[in-house]
Amino acid sequence: MVPDGPWAAGAAADTTNNRMELQAVLEALAALEGCDPVEVVTDSTYIVHCFEQRWWAGWQRRNWRNSKKEPVKNRDLWEPLIEQVLARGVAFRWVKGHSADPWNDAADLLATAAADTQGGTRGDRYRPASG
Repeated sequence: MVPDGPWAAGAAADTTNNRMELQAVLEALAALEGCDPVEVVTDSTYIVHCFEQRWWAGWQRRNWRNSKKEPVKNRDLWEPLIEQVLARGVAFRWVKGHSADPWNDAADLLATAAADTQGGTRGDRYRPASG
């Protein structure tokens, strides 16, 4: 979701929250091709820590094994995301989830609705429900 701009939400069967968060960032970057620089604001410590703490560099050095010598989960999504981040200089900023950040709350509502209906939606400009 881009504040006052395009947004999309989707779902997938038999997935995890981490996979959907990774997929969301990948799709946002694809939709924003040519709009560099991009700052991704997320409540996902999984994604933010990967880049802030350079987990990805260790994974690559260890042939896609984590610090426990286990295969890195979600490698199929991490590899293209790391490539995009390095090529485009994407920045990440963490926000606490469910803490009255209006855009994070809106993203959570859209994601929850997509998961509940197992369907996708998109639009040109997000308009929060009035209430």
